[in-house]
Amino acid sequence: MSQYAVRTAEQLPALLKAFRKQAGLTQGQVAMSLGVTQQTLSAMERNAQKVNAERLLQLLGILGVEMVLQPRGLETGAARPTPQGNAGW
Repeated sequence: MSQYAVRTAEQLPALLKAFRKQAGLTQGQVAMSLGVTQQTLSAMERNAQKVNAERLLQLLGILGVEMVLQPRGLETGAARPTPQGNAGW
């Protein structure tokens, strides 16, 4: 799959389902890896905008997908700004 700019939470359900299918995983397999039921994973896929960040990152890891944050309009491979100071993270 290519890179996708996600600008609204409503875009997440279709993308999560597509990445799961691309990985060749069933909802049951992903649910087992997450430690939830298949029904819970199904609800997560349908309502991804309501999933907390920690769980979303776990799910993305299982699907072999990473989240990349960058300023809008920044081309892939273009020079990226370096963080200034200590953000406390």
